[in-house]
Formats: sequence, structure tokens, C-alpha cells
Amino acid sequence: MEAVMRIVFDPAEQDALRADARDLVDSDPKLAYVLERLAGEGVDLDRVTTWEDLRENLGQPPLDDSAPSSNVA
Repeated sequence: MEAVMRIVFDPAEQDALRADARDLVDSDPKLAYVLERLAGEGVDLDRVTTWEDLRENLGQPPLDDSAPSSNVA
């Protein structure tokens, strides 16, 4: 059986994420939902998309050290 790689937050971090979620629920319920899920489930590293894969999916060229800094947000 293959082990699942996951970031799990400690109880203090979970409490902080949930407090932020409660503060945001009226103004940004989508973000509040995400924060609550992060607190409860952590991050499944097997489902994370790399920055380079995101760029490729958007049709952007790969980043390299020769890229001008003006293209960086």
C-alpha cells in the first residue's frame, strides 16, 4: 500500500485557520470554506500541481533565470 503524503496542521494552527474562517464567513464564504477544510484535512501533496505545470497548462513559457524581472508580478 502506497503512503499518502499529506501536510497536517498542529492543533494551534488548526485553531488559527478556523478562527480566520469564522472571521471571513460573511465577507468571503469561499475562502472561509477552504480554510476550514485545510484545518480539518490538511493538504494532500499527491494532488498538488506544481508552479511549472500551472504555467504550462496556461500556455506560458517555463520560467528561467534569464527572464526579465518586469514580467514578475
